[in-house]
Amino acid sequence: MKVVVIGAGLGGLALAQRLLDADIDVRVYERDSAIEARFQGYRIGFGAEGLKALYGAVQPRLYPLLEAVSGLVENTGRAVDSQLNVLGEKERDDDEGRMYDRNVLRHLLIAGLEEHLRYDMKLDRYEELPDGRVRAHFADGTTDDADVLVGADGAGSTVRRQLLPHVGIHDLPMYGAIGRTPINGFEHLIPGWSTMVSARNVQLMLGKMKFQRPPVEAAAELAPDVKLPDTPSYIRWVLLLPGTPKTLDLQPVLDLMADWHPDLKALIAHADVNNSGVSPIKEGDPIEPWPTRAVTLLGDSAHPAPPGGLGANLAMIDAELLADKLIAVRDGHEDKLGALAGYERQSCENGRIGRESAAQVFKDFAKLRAEA
Repeated sequence: MKVVVIGAGLGGLALAQRLLDADIDVRVYERDSAIEARFQGYRIGFGAEGLKALYGAVQPRLYPLLEAVSGLVENTGRAVDSQLNVLGEKERDDDEGRMYDRNVLRHLLIAGLEEHLRYDMKLDRYEELPDGRVRAHFADGTTDDADVLVGADGAGSTVRRQLLPHVGIHDLPMYGAIGRTPINGFEHLIPGWSTMVSARNVQLMLGKMKFQRPPVEAAAELAPDVKLPDTPSYIRWVLLLPGTPKTLDLQPVLDLMADWHPDLKALIAHADVNNSGVSPIKEGDPIEPWPTRAVTLLGDSAHPAPPGGLGANLAMIDAELLADKLIAVRDGHEDKLGALAGYERQSCENGRIGRESAAQVFKDFAKLRAEA
């Protein structure tokens, strides 16, 4: 069996690691020219199920490194007003969560995949072949044939646009300013696992990405062959605003915070400007199971949802489910289309749960704004 994965995000890499461990021929194609070709995002959280699936995609020898570069989720979350007056606190539902920096985690998941991963390979289209296989056509004119093609190429998936052209991506009636600020001098703003600042028309979400050990230092001692980025601990902040962005500059954000507590204004003013900005918040149409073929979807390409939709967790869970199904096909325990159909039903159900989670998050945010 041969599997082609389009997209070297977290989900695609996790799937490739699992298939490689099972001695299945896998190739990953990434449109970016290199892993550092563009900014890869901020901290992401994993609950118990997503964390278990993540560990299953990592070589056991790297478990100590995976633990070392995580951030603990501990103590309470709190809601405050724009002057940092505490409005309420919430305990964690469990103590099994972990935080990871997306870029650091992506580097870790690439370890061991080098010869199976090609950069600067933009998919143009795929072609379903008479023998039940699939041919991927790339922008440089090359092709690659596989028994299964997996679209793991994000919310704007090229694979999904061909497979499910009726699924649209839409802007929500709000946008976000998002960035990160070095943690030194600002850790007091987040005494627990998160802080939510609510005002009448805007909302600021704060979360700290405090590595248990600096990633470069941890890799040098625990796995010298793994190269991790030199990312310092930071505070990730997201400001939700109504309407659509009129500029990508952060100055209008600071203007909206003119009467806020000085420490909150300083947090934004000291942001890492190369890794901060303004963008719309998008949501995809609901996706129901589709007529199964030798092409499938994983992660955000399978269930595009706005923040709060459990994206990283679902990508890891998708990777585990799909890898198990493909291994069963390889071993003769299931036929290919039946196995893929079973995976797609479960993935769509997980996506529905993710959408409900995102919708509840935004309802909770709206309630806090109304009460501000």
